[in-house]
Amino acid sequence: MHVGSVAGIWRYPVKSMAGERLDATPVGLLGLPGDRAWAVRDEERGGIRGAKKIPELMRSEARYLAEPTAGRAGDVEMRLPDGTTLRSDDPAVAERLSSALGTRVTLWPLQPADQLDHFRRGAPTHADLELELRSIFGLEPGEPLPDMSGLPPEILEFESPPGTYFDAFPLLLVSQCSLTSLARLAPGSKIDARRFRPNFVLELPEARDGFPEHEWAGRHVRIGGLTAEVTIPCMRCVMTTLPFDDLPKDPRIMRTLVRETRQCLGAYARVAEPGIVRIGDPVELV
Repeated sequence: MHVGSVAGIWRYPVKSMAGERLDATPVGLLGLPGDRAWAVRDEERGGIRGAKKIPELMRSEARYLAEPTAGRAGDVEMRLPDGTTLRSDDPAVAERLSSALGTRVTLWPLQPADQLDHFRRGAPTHADLELELRSIFGLEPGEPLPDMSGLPPEILEFESPPGTYFDAFPLLLVSQCSLTSLARLAPGSKIDARRFRPNFVLELPEARDGFPEHEWAGRHVRIGGLTAEVTIPCMRCVMTTLPFDDLPKDPRIMRTLVRETRQCLGAYARVAEPGIVRIGDPVELV
């Protein structure tokens, strides 16, 4: 059943840094080549970290120096919050990133899945588990924690599924319909796809509840030449409220998501059949 078209394609060379817009991309079993193929490791508390713990990452950008492939991502150039640029092969990359981010870090390309210690969780900021989760999800007292039962069980022990730097699944889908609905529910907020870090922005017709992809869990969707299995709606964290580029800090976004969508926007997916996706390609529920 035809339901829409591809309106945007994004990949993120460095986890939690701003990404690159693409006109077309191949998609393999682990997602877009080069997507989150680099990440920083916290050398003070341990663990691969994103902007949930190091907010300044959101104010940095990254791009590939050469087009990545499924087997080799290659080096990246990063633009730091002060506007200076830095390459991943710079001998001083750890020192300069640490200074820019305000915490001691190292930069790592994606490691093999059997390097379990590399992916193991670092020390939490808060000893109390509920307080730690509330900090990560940007919740206020009294707001419920999201339903995390659909997440891969390995992320209890690891920062990401070993062999990846994804939070949970290789693909994230967000519809323009959902963004428009959220903007209507949060009229004082600047709603922009960049806050929600999708791989694919989909142009879909208006849905009854305004968030159509939330109803796709368990279904397959064909996006151009790719077939993806939609897993769960994407629960959102404090990153959606952080300031970067021309977007201000805005905790009201999380208040609206908690109130209206059980804290979700968009949907996670895994790859069922690899293929090529281009801007304008049809989107079909299978």
